[in-house]
Amino acid sequence: MASRVTQNMLSSQLLTNLNKNLNNSQVFQNQLSTGRKINKPSDDPVGISFSMRYRNELSVNDQYEKNVDNAISWLDYSDTMMGQVGKVMDRARELTVQASNSTNPDAALEAINSEIKQLYGQLVSIGNSQFNGKYVFNGEVTDVKPYTEANASGESTDNGKIKIETGVGVTMEVNVTGNEVFGNPGDNDNMFKILQDLSGLLVPNPPGSPVNFSAISGTLGRFDSRIDKNLETRANIGAKANRIELSQDRLADIKLNLTSLRSKTEDADMSEVILHMKENENIYQASLSAGSKIIQPSLVDFLR
Repeated sequence: MASRVTQNMLSSQLLTNLNKNLNNSQVFQNQLSTGRKINKPSDDPVGISFSMRYRNELSVNDQYEKNVDNAISWLDYSDTMMGQVGKVMDRARELTVQASNSTNPDAALEAINSEIKQLYGQLVSIGNSQFNGKYVFNGEVTDVKPYTEANASGESTDNGKIKIETGVGVTMEVNVTGNEVFGNPGDNDNMFKILQDLSGLLVPNPPGSPVNFSAISGTLGRFDSRIDKNLETRANIGAKANRIELSQDRLADIKLNLTSLRSKTEDADMSEVILHMKENENIYQASLSAGSKIIQPSLVDFLR
């Protein structure tokens, strides 16, 4: 037996279909205006879980990239300071070679001694170098000045290492300590001690006594020892910089991959959205046209 279809049933079904078409239009309009196919969790429950995971991984990767940038800056600054230390030591060694010549008059030795004292002050200044308000050569105690001109040769820096995380479970030491660069107190090749001893040898003691040119020449070996150690330290900094740059490239690749995956999950295909929107508009117009014929009959029409 055929079921009876009433006018009310036709009208209700028409309104249901029209509302469905309007809802579809709203979805497509949201996608078109935001550029995203997932604007709320109900749009794609599975996709939103992937999207949140990609976003979290991107956030972690961004932090690693910031850490790597900080590490590169710190290493570059340390290398620059090491370069200045090398220039001071080279100049001091050159002056030592000049001073070791026994034909030098007292005036020449006094001039050399004056420059050695200036180089000592410059070395202390380098030892107290700051990067972003932190003393780079004082280990982990970056808020305390490590050296004073009065007693630099007898002062020891903190030996702690500043470690920066560049990946999951991957850390790298980015600092060098003052003890590594200038020498420990008591070391024969402590830079400050070498310059202080040299300055003392350039001044006759007691006054009027002959200058010990042999002892002056003997400091060259101490210079060479410290210069060689600093070259090794700079080479180590360079190796770390190369490694950190490789980490930077790796993080950039990871970011590109995650961004691509997130885009595939979240972003709408604009040409496809426009196509579906136009298609839905046509369906909606057709529904309105069909509906106008369904709801047109009145009680008068049935009585005719």
